[in-house]
Formats: sequence, structure tokens, C-alpha cells
Amino acid sequence: MKIIMVLLAGGGSGLIWFYLWLGWFPFWTGVTATVIGVTIVQFLARGMTSPLREMTRAARDMAQGDYTRRIRATSADEVGELAVAFNQMSADLAAADRQRRELIANVSHELRTPITALQGLLENIVDGVAAAEPAMMQTALAQTERLGRLVTELLDLSRIDAGVAPLIRRPIDVPSFLDDVVREAEVNVAGSGRDVHFKVACPHVVVTGDRERLHQVFANLLDNAARHSPAGGLVEVRAERRDDHLLIAVSDEGEGIPPDERHRVFERFTRGERPGGGGTGLGLAIARWVVQLHHGTIAAVDPEHPGCLIHVTLPLTSKS
Repeated sequence: MKIIMVLLAGGGSGLIWFYLWLGWFPFWTGVTATVIGVTIVQFLARGMTSPLREMTRAARDMAQGDYTRRIRATSADEVGELAVAFNQMSADLAAADRQRRELIANVSHELRTPITALQGLLENIVDGVAAAEPAMMQTALAQTERLGRLVTELLDLSRIDAGVAPLIRRPIDVPSFLDDVVREAEVNVAGSGRDVHFKVACPHVVVTGDRERLHQVFANLLDNAARHSPAGGLVEVRAERRDDHLLIAVSDEGEGIPPDERHRVFERFTRGERPGGGGTGLGLAIARWVVQLHHGTIAAVDPEHPGCLIHVTLPLTSKS
């Protein structure tokens, strides 16, 4: 409509110029030219603005929570580029909305399980059905610790989304660091009654990084490996230099991860297809975040023997 108004204004100005300066007013010629021009402009404008009208309808649908509508990009001009960008925005919003729904559902489930267990234990004690025996209190403590881990992981998740990730970088003696992580894992395994053994092989090497954050990564990897290991199984931590990087491999003798699931295990709330879980599904996502902050990589790779093999690479030189 605005284009037609511009055309009418331009045509009218031309006719007025003819009348004022030449004393001639080509009425029927002007009317005919105007009608033809308006018809052509209307036809062209309708085609050019069709994607814009589709975007308007799609935007209204998106306001109602429907992110499935897509715009047909029929040209390679600015309007076509806008349609492509709009489709990408719709896809991103749909993914964000799906992740939000999954987050609410998963967090609700993860919170409900320990809270229900704690409520049952406390109700039995209050009603006199059971006594506050050490074994029962140990169960309550385990559920409380599970809640604490979930809250900690959710706080880390909020830092990821907010882009707030302060690192305290200091030189780390890798053999001593891995020994500390393994000793803690051995204590946790003994406390849970699992029969799992650990082995460490690491040359003398120093990396620069945040010791607490990296401890969180490998503690999570060892805990996962121990939980998925068979009775009497071996969890091995092996480190070696590779050019300007340090490779740290964590392997177990469990059932392993199917190849088509390996790229997904580092996504939020993804446990893969490995049975015998019990984690929150956030640990490996946070581990990837921490490793990436150190300019490293983490991946599940093809194991040399039956089981699961995780490779973590860290640069030997500090990067800002």
C-alpha cells in the first residue's frame, strides 16, 4: 500500500509539473499510466512482501508457543536472507523451548526421588515404625548428599548459561593430582560397597589449570566408571604426552557406550543407554564445559578392550 501511495504521489507530482511549467495537463494519459503502474507495482509488491506476511503470521504463532512454522525463501535478495534468518531463529527458539521443558521435567524427577525417600524414612521414625538406626541414617545421608550434588550441578549449569566461569589457574602436578582423585574415588567405592579397583599410570608432567574444576571432571569420570564396572572390575587412568597436549584416558570394563550414543552422553540430562545409572545426567555436560574452559577436549572413543573409554586432552601451555 505504501509503495502504491509513493507511486501515486510521484505521478501526481509529475502531472502538476507539466501543468505549472508547460501549461499542459495530460489527464487521460496520466490516468492510464497511473493505472498501469499501480497494477504492475501491486503485482510485484505482492510477490516481494509475501515472505513478510508469512513472517507476521509465524510471529503470531510463535507468541502462542508454536515454533513449527517455517518461511519459504523464494529469492536470494534481502527478503530471502531475512526469511532464512527467521527460520534459523524459529529453530533456535524451538530447541530452547524443548530444553526448558526437558529441564523442568528432569529436575522435578531428580528432586522427587531423594525427597520421597527422605520423607518415607522420617515418617517411619516419627511414627515409631522404625528407629533412627545408623543404617537408616546412612540412607538418609546418602539421599541428602544426592540432593546436594544436584543443587551444585544446577548452580554450575546456571553459570554455564550465564557465561560466568572464573578459573583459578595454577600449575598442577598431574601425577599427584590424579593420585588424589583416585584416592577419593577408592573411598567412595568402599563406602558404597562396590568391588572395583583403580590403576594410575602417569609420567611427571605439569599443566596449568583450575585444580578444583579439573578435580570435578575426573571425580565424575571415575565415579561413572566405577558405577558401570562389574564386580572385581578395573578402572584405569592413563596419562601421556602428545605433542603440545596431555592425553588422559579413563577406561572401565563395563558394558560400554553404543557408538551412536557417544556423541550424546555429554549433553544435559543424557545418561545414554548404559544400565545401572543413578546420576543426574548433568555430570558429563559440566565436565565438557570445564574441559572446554581449559581449551581442551573430551570425548567417548572406541575402546581397545570391552568397556568404556573417555579421552580428555589438555594443553600443556597455558592459554588466556
